[in-house]
Amino acid sequence: MKKILLVGAVSCGKTTLCQKLNGLRQEYRKTQALEVVNHTIDTPGEYLEHRSYLRNLMVTATGTELVLFLIDPTQERYMYSPGQAAAFMLPVAGVVTKADLATPEQLARARELLELAGAEPVFTVSSVDGTGMDALTAFLSAEADLTKCTD
Repeated sequence: MKKILLVGAVSCGKTTLCQKLNGLRQEYRKTQALEVVNHTIDTPGEYLEHRSYLRNLMVTATGTELVLFLIDPTQERYMYSPGQAAAFMLPVAGVVTKADLATPEQLARARELLELAGAEPVFTVSSVDGTGMDALTAFLSAEADLTKCTD
């Protein structure tokens, strides 16, 4: 599996996805600091929510192969800037979480917002019921070249 960095707002599902990807028992706990679990780096939501911490995300990303921007479609706030993926010098994919709780309209809006941030591809998953996890894990396991083209 690729070494990945999970980025997203507080309570968007980063830790739950990390647990699911790594075959761990799912239990809610607030991530207080960077946590490395196998090839996954789980970050506190505050790293995205407080602009003074954004550099921490970019520095941490240098040791990874892929950044995953996560978004909870049931939340009304949006934390990514348009084109924010370009701040990372490696590929950025998107993950719409909590597919089991959101309406189709919320899922579509969240997907659109991740695409606006520059995340590609975008996956829709539920770490609780497993929706979309096969496609995401196949992508993370693929040996495809993830070199980001820069113009």
